[in-house]
Amino acid sequence: MELDHDTCYRALASRDVRFDGRFFVAVKTTGIYCRPICPARTAKSENVMFLPTAAAAQEAGFRPCLRCRPEAAPDSGAWRGVSNTGVSNTVSRALALIEMGALDDSGMEALAERLGVGERQLRRLFAQHVGAAPVTVAQTRRVLLAKQLIHETRMPFTEIAFAAGFGSVRRFNEVFQGLYQRPPSALRHATKPEQSAGPQGEVTLLLRYRPPYDWPAMLGFLQARAIAGLERIVDDCYYRSISLDGAHGTVAVRPGAGNALEVTIRFPRLASLSAIIARLRRVFDLAADPEVINGQLAEDPLMSRLTAVRPGLRVPGAWDGFELAMRAVLGQQITVTAAVKLAGKLVQQYGEPLAQLAADRPGLTHVFPQPERVAAADLATLGMPRTRAATLSVVAAALVADPQLFDTRASLEEAVLRLRELPGIGDWTAQYIAIRQLRETDAFPAGDVGLMQAIAQHEGVRPNAKQLTERAEAWRPWRAYAAQHLWASIV
Repeated sequence: MELDHDTCYRALASRDVRFDGRFFVAVKTTGIYCRPICPARTAKSENVMFLPTAAAAQEAGFRPCLRCRPEAAPDSGAWRGVSNTGVSNTVSRALALIEMGALDDSGMEALAERLGVGERQLRRLFAQHVGAAPVTVAQTRRVLLAKQLIHETRMPFTEIAFAAGFGSVRRFNEVFQGLYQRPPSALRHATKPEQSAGPQGEVTLLLRYRPPYDWPAMLGFLQARAIAGLERIVDDCYYRSISLDGAHGTVAVRPGAGNALEVTIRFPRLASLSAIIARLRRVFDLAADPEVINGQLAEDPLMSRLTAVRPGLRVPGAWDGFELAMRAVLGQQITVTAAVKLAGKLVQQYGEPLAQLAADRPGLTHVFPQPERVAAADLATLGMPRTRAATLSVVAAALVADPQLFDTRASLEEAVLRLRELPGIGDWTAQYIAIRQLRETDAFPAGDVGLMQAIAQHEGVRPNAKQLTERAEAWRPWRAYAAQHLWASIV
């Protein structure tokens, strides 16, 4: 990724917040890298270089600034989905998998295979678009999460080490000593005593985003689809139960200070913290770059009007691929309200009761059912057509057979094709899963009745699926965001 030195330096000199997270400033004379909004005195132009990511700065040998805290910068999603050639999209998909811990579980060869490219090609693409190797990206992710936990929590350093994904406290101390030239304890200046996350593993953090962010629209979308026993919205806060690897917990998400969401996570396994954060970032679409997305969509007159009305609209993601697939199948040819009621019955009958109920999170009683149990159940007893019950069972059985069924694929086309091979899964369901679970920015359910109604409302003529597909060509590569704007505009 090439950055124009003069343009970046002007942004640095003016502390332009629009560039926060888009690039990082490496100061050659100090060996430190900063955000462009760092309050420190601006170095001379000849003494700085500009790098596209924190991982690129770290790979180049620079250490993070303690004053502007690079880990607090919003994720730069400007490059996501910018190409339909699949080149930068491959990097986008790889980064999403790394964020979910792909390199923690397996090596580069497995990651490249999942993306349908060679290992050498993947390294080359990362060098071109990220400025760092995939392994460096994973390492930087661990370091910056650890640094955020040091600054924003009172957790003991032993707990921080494992929560951030370090294999041992010794390795944690070595990395920080080498990178910051001081032990982790020297980065925490507060005088308050340490406080363990405790048996419930409660941690509160800020997850940053690039403004604007339409929180009421996000909360409204989730509230309309909230499943009884699993989710609840109270006082501008979203609560839900979660399950990972057999352990249960809950999360609470509300607007935080500055451009951030405040999340409180209660989970007994601190080692799962980074995976939980990655899922929350996906649910709330925190990597989106509204300026880039809206700028490209606004080239179309209809989208120009819609993005002006809702400039901070996001595409809600999914906590879990299986859960979303069940929701999507239940929603085939019925209303959202009816589908939510059926999902509530599914959760109450086949979901596991929460291991520990919390008085301050009333209404959260169960976690979503496991695919093994759904696959073996007679779901028609829940009051749905047998064909739909059979589809739910087939999808559950397919996930049991292939645990990566709802993981990122090499391309949108491959993902949709793989999903459509399942009996009862048509293009609408596959595209919906691609939007919310796979985070494919160009996925588009052209057969959706709501989208057709929205076009008719705005342009006077209701298109069929083929005509809507043609109409949506103008919205590439952000058709998923265009769809969300259309859904939100229906009155």
